[in-house]
Amino acid sequence: MSAATRRLTTAQALVRFLAAQYTERDGVRHRLIAGTWGIFGHGNVAGLGQALVEYADVMPYHQGRNEQAMVHAAVGHARQLNRLSAQAVTTSIGPGATNLVTGAALATINRLPVLLLPGDYFASHAADPLLQQLEHPIEADVSVNDTLRPVSRYFDRVTRPEALVASALQAMRVLTDPAETGAVTLALPQDVQAEAYDWPEEFFADRVWRVRRPAPDPVELTEAVRAIRAAGRPLIVAGGGIHHSEAEEALVALVDATGIPVASTQAGKGALRHDHPADLGGVGHTGTAVGDDLARTADLVIGVGTRYSDFTTASGTLFQHPDVRFLNLNITAFDAHKLAARTLVCDARTGLTALTEALSGHRVDAAYEAEYRAGKARWDETVEAAYRADDDSAVPTQTQVLGALDAVVGDEDVVINAAGSLPGDLHKLWRARSPRQYHLEYGYSCMGYEIPAALGVQQAAPGTPVWALVGDGTYLMNPTEIVTAVQENLPVKLVLVQNHGYASIGGLSESVGAERFGTDYRHRAADGAFTGAPLPVDLAANAASLGMDVLRAKTVGELREALRAARSADRPTCVYVETDPAHQAAPPAAAWWDVPVAEVSAREAATGARAQYERAVADRRRHL
Repeated sequence: MSAATRRLTTAQALVRFLAAQYTERDGVRHRLIAGTWGIFGHGNVAGLGQALVEYADVMPYHQGRNEQAMVHAAVGHARQLNRLSAQAVTTSIGPGATNLVTGAALATINRLPVLLLPGDYFASHAADPLLQQLEHPIEADVSVNDTLRPVSRYFDRVTRPEALVASALQAMRVLTDPAETGAVTLALPQDVQAEAYDWPEEFFADRVWRVRRPAPDPVELTEAVRAIRAAGRPLIVAGGGIHHSEAEEALVALVDATGIPVASTQAGKGALRHDHPADLGGVGHTGTAVGDDLARTADLVIGVGTRYSDFTTASGTLFQHPDVRFLNLNITAFDAHKLAARTLVCDARTGLTALTEALSGHRVDAAYEAEYRAGKARWDETVEAAYRADDDSAVPTQTQVLGALDAVVGDEDVVINAAGSLPGDLHKLWRARSPRQYHLEYGYSCMGYEIPAALGVQQAAPGTPVWALVGDGTYLMNPTEIVTAVQENLPVKLVLVQNHGYASIGGLSESVGAERFGTDYRHRAADGAFTGAPLPVDLAANAASLGMDVLRAKTVGELREALRAARSADRPTCVYVETDPAHQAAPPAAAWWDVPVAEVSAREAATGARAQYERAVADRRRHL
């Protein structure tokens, strides 16, 4: 071997390369690939498995139990660290690889970086077909890993060792680009993983990927300032891009100077503290009454780091001012141009700072400011009523569970949720105290995300109390990473809410005329319907069998005590509580969401729901 090269297998070279990659923003350096999650099979055990053993001193390894869950953990890690650090995930060929698809979709939809390293068929076709290989009669280069193409921001199948150099560099470019990031897939044929090659030493040198903060175009900035000065009722819609850019202080500066109120998407909640006078809480279908009331009457909607999902726009029915216009500040041009908006294609912090400086001396009308502050005060009373529990011996409602947790957490705690009825209650009611406290994955709203994501967040923020809030439906989807939390002694706190079925979809089913069919966890009745007694499952016992400490709470008082004990626990702990589904206190939706209803039906529930649907859909506006 010459002085300028190093002979390693492809897998060994990849691990050494990944260990030498860094990001840097604002002069702060982070390790880009902080560790690798893996489950081994014949497609990666002899390649990446051996390489991770060889270089355990430079690449931390985390043992997962479910491939999808490993991606969720990596996504939680990346989000907690504002996309400046990521993790890799390796699987075998076949079912291990295809199990990555859901996690990859979640990462890409939420614009969060994760590196996927699935095994693949033999590039040489020496063993063809091998175990778990998909055979395509007219496309011999197709494998099951091609299912990852549409959900990856970058994809390559590395069929020769030397091809890794260019492909690995491109992968790092995409992972670190705030406008391009998401899931990145390098499919690795198992024979290529084990093949040796003389690699240039430069490939293993420390490499720093600087995360840019592009400034707004001067012409766009001038037009944006003109639009804001002309607006009588401007409203900022704060999205997740504010957090990714660490632009919270810049948003506070703009709002303090101008008085423009802020309503937040699920990803953007916490951009302002809940007690800031201009924070209106959530916006859209799961938003607050004050946030949605102002959205309906806003003449200028200023979207910052948001992609305007249908929940945010109430399926196109929310922004109803006859002359409403949009101004979008986003680092991704694709999102900035939505709704025929004026655009500021730039970094959120840089753009907000530029707006604050250019708007010097401008402030919204005092009457408008008084109006939204009064609305905020009324909503605060609604939150208090939803959280209040007057009888400590009563079975808690779900909102009272949130109230009890609200009383326990500190500013630094992280609360994680993704699916079910909890996201709606949290978006309306949760009092976010810090930028990363409210961790809702609602781009994909993936059941089973919460527990593995809590592991990734806990790894990224050791010493921080991390809470995973899950209902029974979500828990049954993916509880297996509890074992990993126990193995790694990650003291995550699981709040397991038992309501005997899919509460969120049950309510939706009822509203669209589907009569809650197939949404309750119950025995069959004599007529065959699932309307019998609740199933006798004991999810608390299940969590305990996987190694968690379990605290059962039957009453409001017991719940408060259990939450306090869980917060101070130094190992994985579950608080199990059964809620009273007959007395839910959550405020109703303040905006619509479009779920099409059967146009014809012989059942009264469906025909009645269709009539309501036609009235609601008539309010939709098509903002270009």
